[in-house]
Amino acid sequence: MKAVVIVAHPNKASFNHAIAGRVRKTLENKGYDVFFHDLYAENFNPIFVNESSNVEDELVLLHRRHMVEADAIFIVHPNWWGQPPAILKGWVDKVLFEGVAYKFPEGVDGGGVPVGLLQAGVVQILNTSDTPEERERAEFHDPLDTIWKNCIFKYCGVLNVHRKVFRVIASSTEPERIAWLDEVEAITTSRLS
Repeated sequence: MKAVVIVAHPNKASFNHAIAGRVRKTLENKGYDVFFHDLYAENFNPIFVNESSNVEDELVLLHRRHMVEADAIFIVHPNWWGQPPAILKGWVDKVLFEGVAYKFPEGVDGGGVPVGLLQAGVVQILNTSDTPEERERAEFHDPLDTIWKNCIFKYCGVLNVHRKVFRVIASSTEPERIAWLDEVEAITTSRLS
């Protein structure tokens, strides 16, 4: 079994990296081959120019291959302005590309409904946020949930998409973070069954 872990946070000392590390360790302990990608450490170039520039980018091709091979996908990132960080948005544009993550039926142009190509049975998004949940839902209607579930992975063929938010990070205590990491391990394990 193979799993992809993507982390998109520039600070290696961040709680996002702690989450990604616990996910990786849990997967490895369960016998998974883990494709671990720290987008900032890899200097992933998020700027999409055109498809021909992407097929010459060995890192993009590696990420695409790992996504196609993955049985499970874990993505870890902060909530910045109700969105993933720009580096992760660029990763989506370049890696989850037509012919890799989805295709259109023969005779249907880009205006049709795509057919998903990813084989992963599950996607788990793990977010951090400094916005309390009540405010997130009342004012913003939780845009990240819609983005990941309905706008991205639904069209890549993965309907088993889960999201967990850890908040409020800025005022969290050490015991809270330890408990959250234990929860990350439990979540990761539960997604593998």
